[in-house]
Amino acid sequence: MRFPNQRLAQLFDALQNETLPQDELARRFTVSTRTVRADITALNAILAEHGAQFVLNRGEGYRLRIEDTRRFHLLQAQTPAQLRVPRTSPERVRYLLTRFLTSAFSLKLEDLAEEWFVSRATLQSDMAEVREWLGRYNLAIETKPRYGMKLFGSELMIRTALTDLLWQIDQENADSPLLTIEALNSGILQRLQPLLQHCLAQHNIRLSDEGERYLRLYCAVAVRRISEGYPLNDPGEGEVDAEVREAARQLVSLLRPLVGKPISSAEEIWLRVNIAARRIQEIAPSAINADDADALVDYLLSFINTHYNYNLQEDEQLRADLLTHIKTMITRVRYQIHIPNPLLANIKQHYPMAYDVTLAAVTSWGKYSPYVISESEIGFLVLHIGVGLERHYDVGYQRHPQVLLVCDSGNSTLRMIEAMLRRKYPQLQVTARLSQRDYEARARIDEDFVISTTRLTEKEKPVVVMSPFPTDFQLEQLGKLMLVDRTRPYMLEKYFDQQHFLIVDRPMTQSQLFRLLCDRLEKEGYVDADFYPSVEEREAIISTMLGEGIALPHSLGLLARKTVVYTVLAPQGIPWGDDTAYVIFLLAISKSEYEEAMAIYDLFVTFMRERAMMRLRDSKDFASFKAVAMDCLSRL
Repeated sequence: MRFPNQRLAQLFDALQNETLPQDELARRFTVSTRTVRADITALNAILAEHGAQFVLNRGEGYRLRIEDTRRFHLLQAQTPAQLRVPRTSPERVRYLLTRFLTSAFSLKLEDLAEEWFVSRATLQSDMAEVREWLGRYNLAIETKPRYGMKLFGSELMIRTALTDLLWQIDQENADSPLLTIEALNSGILQRLQPLLQHCLAQHNIRLSDEGERYLRLYCAVAVRRISEGYPLNDPGEGEVDAEVREAARQLVSLLRPLVGKPISSAEEIWLRVNIAARRIQEIAPSAINADDADALVDYLLSFINTHYNYNLQEDEQLRADLLTHIKTMITRVRYQIHIPNPLLANIKQHYPMAYDVTLAAVTSWGKYSPYVISESEIGFLVLHIGVGLERHYDVGYQRHPQVLLVCDSGNSTLRMIEAMLRRKYPQLQVTARLSQRDYEARARIDEDFVISTTRLTEKEKPVVVMSPFPTDFQLEQLGKLMLVDRTRPYMLEKYFDQQHFLIVDRPMTQSQLFRLLCDRLEKEGYVDADFYPSVEEREAIISTMLGEGIALPHSLGLLARKTVVYTVLAPQGIPWGDDTAYVIFLLAISKSEYEEAMAIYDLFVTFMRERAMMRLRDSKDFASFKAVAMDCLSRL
């Protein structure tokens, strides 16, 4: 069945497997819920003649309802031929990369343009991204008149680049023609699977599913390259365990019939390194004797304690987990072996505080190390350190509901009610206990709500009337107030203000903005002179763009004297690396308020989930900005 666009085809595939709500579909396909509804209508129009429809179940989402089983099964039986003509720019870039990484001859853009039914100018435009991508692996394309373009670089980097590319493709579409036809020998991945699994199991080597899949892709690439006459040069000897040596030796013997040629010792050495780099270690911490790994763990935990006030140095479980992971990580970074991290984007967006703490520590260590640790590797470390933070600190800070207790029935009744409340709602914080007369004398109520044994006049805060032996209805009313999220609104009230709100209505660079904001904060006494260079240094490491046009610039470490958030709206946009930022929150966090202030990050994650960037960007003043922010928070 042909769909008018690729998104409809992906939507059809997604909803065949599970029932999904509008919000989840909008998030997956990066569109609005209105677009989702329009796409569902278009799909239903197409499916009408095939005996099926997508129907909306309230509270659950869209599900597939088959009205004519025979006609729908006929539709499913029609497996369309895989189209080997790239239609979009990202697809063309991947096809071009595959051709350059696998071709033994020079390529001409005129020939490829004719094959793919596009203009030469279109492919010339795509080549900029192709060259940039290959440059990451120290590979270059040279052009000779009348001959065309050819890829040059080390065989090791060609294989690494091709394997990384195929891994990305495999994550999105395991049936892509680039995997099954273009880049690899036909059926090689299926043939390698039992061979590889048997070899690893025989030598008691455990890999994750992703690690095993990546190793299989590398082996498939190696089979093609060796069989076409492109062997590896000696990559050097790597120190590995005996089990890894035996596994690599056996794997070479299993690959030899697939290659049809002798396999050199250099190939076996590189297989050892690849297996060791992806092996899941299952040994006791006392058995790890890697000086580099031990030194790195000590440095990371010491840095986090010094610069962020989080003392994790006595956490033996965290230390053991980090040692186990870092031992294999050092093998990977030493040999520039890349392990993709499919959760990296989610880690950066949903755990920004733990990510920043880890990134700062790793970056500082990198100044004294010859190794370059990739974003993917940092993402894996974030998971370990994030768990350690949650184990010891109230990182997910919550402002518990604060209540004023009013009772005129005597001290014993008051104590009974308070004991019942603490038993049923241990998170409830009773700030004061007043008589009715004292309550009426108060000009204002600072607590979140009031619990009283008698009817009172409300003073802008809810009052729950509760008898000494409360009814189910009274408990239900109290429960509703307990479930209200007070943490994020409290953070908004405490750390965001009119004084630190700015709308930029003229062109401005990132550095100009940093200088402007940091100078203002320094004059107000919030930060010292070392804050601005630290913000610039943090931005130079990895962009602080959270996504959706929202950026969170900040310093390396907690350098502020007092915590504040400077909110900047830029309707015209400010260039932010390869992206454009429209809503910027400059964070200045002090060590004295580190634990509570870290919950500020939850606000930004909420804005992302609510897709609130455009509404925030279009705010005309601080009051309208705050109204939009509160609206986002109230819907959780």
